[in-house]
Amino acid sequence: DIIKCFEPTYMGDFKLSGKELRKKGINRIGNLLVPNKNYCKFEDWVAPLISKMHDEQDAAFLEQAKELAASNGQSDEPLKPFAYTPSEFIARLGKEINNEESVLYWAQKNDIPIFCPALTDGSVGDMIYFHSYKRPGFILDIARDIRRINDLSVQSHASGQIIIGGGLVKHHTCNANLMRNGADFSVYINTGHEFDGSDGGASPDEAISWGKIRITAEPVKVCADATIVFPLIVSQTFAKDLEEWKESTKECVCWLED
Repeated sequence: DIIKCFEPTYMGDFKLSGKELRKKGINRIGNLLVPNKNYCKFEDWVAPLISKMHDEQDAAFLEQAKELAASNGQSDEPLKPFAYTPSEFIARLGKEINNEESVLYWAQKNDIPIFCPALTDGSVGDMIYFHSYKRPGFILDIARDIRRINDLSVQSHASGQIIIGGGLVKHHTCNANLMRNGADFSVYINTGHEFDGSDGGASPDEAISWGKIRITAEPVKVCADATIVFPLIVSQTFAKDLEEWKESTKECVCWLED
């Protein structure tokens, strides 16, 4: 999402030679092509931001340490978090990119959290790895994020999930709903098959056995290419008449107050 704000991703082919692409400094993602220079521009942009967030983390830690020392360790106030969570890190990326072509930009602008428990699995992880050699000590607090997503689930009046694809994303979303005895509404969109035991291929009925989808729910799995099907689903649901949908949900209370 962020990288596309700097340079375009190109359409290629699934059958292009990996050896030849490697020689040209081009990375293939399915039938998409991403030149190495795109990642270089991302590194030039995100490396200073990580350093800045590291400064903010250390300043928050020192401030808290001073307060604790002033009270001789007798303060009844709970310790304040001083490290960023992955979702806070992602929100910061969206804020700093300040580009309307970015999904992260619009998510942070509308205060919509984006959870990514595997944030280090990819280019961001590479940047954090490089930073750790220049300056060790930068922390991402994954524990606060698991509490945040699970609390959103538990405190919701009702819960619905539209899960595109499989793997960690699918399981993490379902597992948050387990904390409330299952999602009330559930739609899977993927091409996974159950016979190989993969999480992507696991059926909604399997999730019911775990309590990740409620036994009273009527879940649906759509076996199709999500890039084709999901826009069609959106176009025929709340986006069909956006103003009417906004009016009908204006007084909606999504979750319980603390």
